[in-house]
Amino acid sequence: MSAKADSADSPLPDAVSFAGEYELEEAYDPESRFADMSDVEPEFWLKKPLEQMNKREWELLCDGCGKCCLNKLEIKGKICFTNTYCRFLDKESCLCKIYAHRFQKVNDCRDIDISAIREKPRWLPKTCAYVLLDEGKPLPAWHPLISGRAASVHESGASLRKRTIVNESEVTDYENYIVEWEDL
Repeated sequence: MSAKADSADSPLPDAVSFAGEYELEEAYDPESRFADMSDVEPEFWLKKPLEQMNKREWELLCDGCGKCCLNKLEIKGKICFTNTYCRFLDKESCLCKIYAHRFQKVNDCRDIDISAIREKPRWLPKTCAYVLLDEGKPLPAWHPLISGRAASVHESGASLRKRTIVNESEVTDYENYIVEWEDL
């Protein structure tokens, strides 16, 4: 589940398929999203409501944690996160391997738009920049827009990198994988 993007304007490369597996193109550098910010107003997230952000600003809000790509269950009206992840999530970069084509390949992949952010029960993690800003809260110090570095989300422990997560292709009973991590 990620922010809306046209394939031509996607900040992520097309994935390369090898025998049914997908890998991010090695040329992609997650830091590149934050390298040249001359086309966006400094601290735009403090000056504009979400509804007024352009596509580039919207995409920059994504911290790259990967938590929106965890599988979730709705039990008795409550969203329960699991530690199982979409088969197209790259565990190291915490990015989608097929970002530009995710809606064609994954039937239940969700677009992160205003209605998704405000949906109840909440299915986005509580650390999600879209959720935080919509609730009038500040971005955390580890957010790449604050730190100026995409790697800060991983260094802080806020991403899925180095967590115990299981590829959904290995799971039959999602109820056995429910987690209650503090940042979900």
